Amino acid sequence: MEFGISFFPSVGPDDKPATQYYDEAFQVAEKADDLGFAYVRAIEHYFYAYGGYSPDPITFLTAVAARTRNVRLITAATIPAFTHPVKLAGKIAMLDNISHGRVDAGFGRAFLPHEFEAFEISLEESRERFDEGVQACRLLLTEDAAAFSGTFHTFGPVRLLPRPAQQPFPPFYVAAASSPESYEKAGRDGHYLQTALAVSSLEKTREMLGIYRDAWTAAGHRPGAERIQISMPFFLADDDETARRAGEFDHRKTSGNMLEAVSAWQRVRSTQYAGYEKIAESVRRTSFDDLVRQNKILAGSPDTVRKQLDHLVAALGDDLSVALVPHSGNLDPALVNRALELFSDSVLPRMADS
Repeated sequence: MEFGISFFPSVGPDDKPATQYYDEAFQVAEKADDLGFAYVRAIEHYFYAYGGYSPDPITFLTAVAARTRNVRLITAATIPAFTHPVKLAGKIAMLDNISHGRVDAGFGRAFLPHEFEAFEISLEESRERFDEGVQACRLLLTEDAAAFSGTFHTFGPVRLLPRPAQQPFPPFYVAAASSPESYEKAGRDGHYLQTALAVSSLEKTREMLGIYRDAWTAAGHRPGAERIQISMPFFLADDDETARRAGEFDHRKTSGNMLEAVSAWQRVRSTQYAGYEKIAESVRRTSFDDLVRQNKILAGSPDTVRKQLDHLVAALGDDLSVALVPHSGNLDPALVNRALELFSDSVLPRMADS
């Protein structure tokens, strides 16, 4: 198994200034690099405390690149619907060169109505815009004379500069939630996969990963070369009580911020997002204890977290990459750094031996 860290801020100006959040996050990223974690990820969201301090993951990761030497830098995920592909591909290529080829480019559809409204884009176009954006970015990064004619964008022939440091292009990930079609298409297209346990049960996730793996093989991609990243909130301390106390506090804050961000689904419906009007209800009725019991949150002492990870491996396989989410901005950075140290010293060696 492989482990990295993922930044998903859940704070706003009423909690702490953005400058303080970024300073704390960079300290955590440096610690992760020093301890040998595989990557640092950042998300894209807008306007609310739920993710709003990360409107541009590439800007954040550029600062991380300057402070680190080894971790890979992963967008999880940029939203093609909100950025012209020439601009997005150029930013990816630039960061790839600044970091000496450490970029993995993750792409997502977005799901919050207020974000689509602000960009004046219809939710009904989200899937088509996503597919077109990923296709156009790949063309720009691989072709010296890229010409594209799509539903939403037409350009070229143009030669994107700089050319990516990684050839033929940085690895591409796509985000999938609960749609079998999304998993199947990701495997068929040969993209790596990003998902989260929060949106589904272990059993359902195992089923979706099977669809992805089968589609990957059926499309003729090299067997076993697929990569799967699963993000999980993460609270580790010297004892269970300290870890759970921190986790419960963070979960309460993050859940409240998420409820505010998804509130628009009470008035909006979209054929592209069937059932999303139930998100708020699901968040309200699911407790921190429920999520720990279902192995959707890692929380406890090193022994407890090791057992949780053993259960995850038994359910989903040992070829996973787990993106730990340790720092929403709600906890003391010293607690977060201690959690990373404990994981490196007391959890990773056991996982490597199992």
